[in-house]
Amino acid sequence: METSPREDADVETSSDAYALRFRGAVGAWFLDVQARTTVELLAPFPHARVLDVGGGHAQLAGPLADAGHEVTVYGSDERCRARVATLVAAGRARFASGDLLHAPFADRAFDVVLSFRLLPHVGAWPALVGELCRLAGRAVVVDYPTRRSVNAFAGAFFDAKKGVERDTRPFAVFSDREIADAFAAHGFRVSARRPQFLLPMALHRAHGRGGLGRALEAVPRAVGLTHALGSPVILRAERHG
Repeated sequence: METSPREDADVETSSDAYALRFRGAVGAWFLDVQARTTVELLAPFPHARVLDVGGGHAQLAGPLADAGHEVTVYGSDERCRARVATLVAAGRARFASGDLLHAPFADRAFDVVLSFRLLPHVGAWPALVGELCRLAGRAVVVDYPTRRSVNAFAGAFFDAKKGVERDTRPFAVFSDREIADAFAAHGFRVSARRPQFLLPMALHRAHGRGGLGRALEAVPRAVGLTHALGSPVILRAERHG
């Protein structure tokens, strides 16, 4: 019987080349919004055991450790260790690698399981959601591009986006309902939803100015447009029953 190829989309996001997408003032702003939102969503779970699946990009391990959480980063390959190696050496995080869809941990081994910059690039994404839920005792936090945003036109504008970002990859775009339903199938209920930006991230990368990006996003955030139509969404789903 032919087996499906192993999911390894996180190898690219764990690379130094991928990290260049977040250089400069705009990149720092993107990461700050992501980190602050994620730490806020974990506030109900102080000093949690956190598993960051596909987190070799090292965007969240440091902020979560600073917030007092016990962090383990899990990648599909040992190559995903590189960007978190300093944190591991300092005892601020652990690293493990293996099959993303069959992690070598017991059921509910962690309080909270994260997966960022992974869901849109995994073909068997419902199976990934199921594995995240298996590992989480209390909550799962993921990010994803939603169709309730300019990402609905991602396919049509992919060439223009690639012209700005150069190394962008095709990605899946989800409805909020299909993500909620995928979690509900494993006994998890959406408890928080935090869209990050109203305008496309590629547009902000094009102008390259963090202060301008903040200014452009301030009004739509204040009047609720970002909440209604923003993307990518950071979503928290909690185990119930």
